[in-house]
Amino acid sequence: MPEATEKKTATIAPSSPPPAALGKADDGSGVTRRSFFSWISIGWLAFVTATGGFFTMMLRFFFPNVLFEPIQTFRAGSPDEYQAGEVDLRWKGKFGVWIVRDDEGIYALSTVCTHLGCTPNWLAAEQKFKCPCHGSGFRKTGINFEGPAPRPLERYRIVLADDGQIIVDKTKKYQQEKGQWGDPEAFLKV
Repeated sequence: MPEATEKKTATIAPSSPPPAALGKADDGSGVTRRSFFSWISIGWLAFVTATGGFFTMMLRFFFPNVLFEPIQTFRAGSPDEYQAGEVDLRWKGKFGVWIVRDDEGIYALSTVCTHLGCTPNWLAAEQKFKCPCHGSGFRKTGINFEGPAPRPLERYRIVLADDGQIIVDKTKKYQQEKGQWGDPEAFLKV
């Protein structure tokens, strides 16, 4: 009869690494294949995120900001509504304009101080415009006489419409130091 079968056992050669060490580098750095590919995927994720952010910013240029400005030309009623020697304040808040009537006629003054852009107040008792920011003072005509304001207030174009109403156009400004206050549209003769 045949001999009894021998039991075969597998032996591990001493030169091969133990099964627990499979997948590790031989140099002892501890970098596994799994950790190597996770670092590569993190790098790609960072690249894709940066590229996406860049293209998002570039796309933003196709949608500009829109600034809605108030109307620059408006009707201010008839000349009879304005009393001689008075400063009308009703257009100050909405349009930034004072309408003044004196012996010269009717003119529209800007409510912006020529020093740093604050809004002066009309002081009826003292008959002057006084800037609360730095103390500039302006006469009823808009001429500066005290404080740091370097020049008079600006006037806006003022004309009479066909229906007899006053039209103030803030797109056209007149400056006294340039001699523009004598322009026929810088004041309205009544």
